[in-house]
Amino acid sequence: MQHARAGPAENPLVSWYRDHTGRSVHKVYGYLEIYHRHFARYRGRSPVLLEIGVNFGGSLQMWRDYFGPGCRLYGVDIEPGCKAFADEATTILIGDQADRDFLARLRKDLPRPDILIDDGGHRMEQQIATFEELYPHIADDGVYLCEDLHTSYWDRFGGGYRKDGSFVEFSKRLIDQLNAWHWEGEQESAVNEFTRTSHGMHYYPSVLVIEKRRMQPPKQIKAGRSML
Repeated sequence: MQHARAGPAENPLVSWYRDHTGRSVHKVYGYLEIYHRHFARYRGRSPVLLEIGVNFGGSLQMWRDYFGPGCRLYGVDIEPGCKAFADEATTILIGDQADRDFLARLRKDLPRPDILIDDGGHRMEQQIATFEELYPHIADDGVYLCEDLHTSYWDRFGGGYRKDGSFVEFSKRLIDQLNAWHWEGEQESAVNEFTRTSHGMHYYPSVLVIEKRRMQPPKQIKAGRSML
């Protein structure tokens, strides 16, 4: 197999993949650039990361190596055997991400994550429930990432092209909500907590990233002289 190579400013996740011989981890190669673009500011710090979908535990190793020893990792999976990947710096919680009572317990028991990665079961009801229940719990300047959005187009995951109820269609409505300050005639009722706490939405093939920030109503600014 030919290994990916990068230039002098190599994404550390690329080199990690090239050298990794530990627990199995399976990602789309293009995701590595997305991760580094949105997560690099947390490297060498002490972020709280919540990853839904532990699988064979390899991604937990990847995040530990990427962020450094100060990172506090929380992994969620429906498979009880994933408890084996817990250690002094990694907490594993077992539950179904479509179970809103379970998600409510996560909100109660866990610190607010700086980063939430949804790489769980990829079914529509799971992704939507996870977003609705946990997005408000993410730190005010944190990052939400949902990957493998292509399942929104697959019938066996509850999706379908432009199918109402798919996660992609659900997320499209969030674009409107992001811009709710500008809804004519709806201003007072349209702006909600998502509008007030979301700075930007970034779509990539199969990935959605939302960066949080406390927002204020848009403020117009001008400079220079108006000349006809």
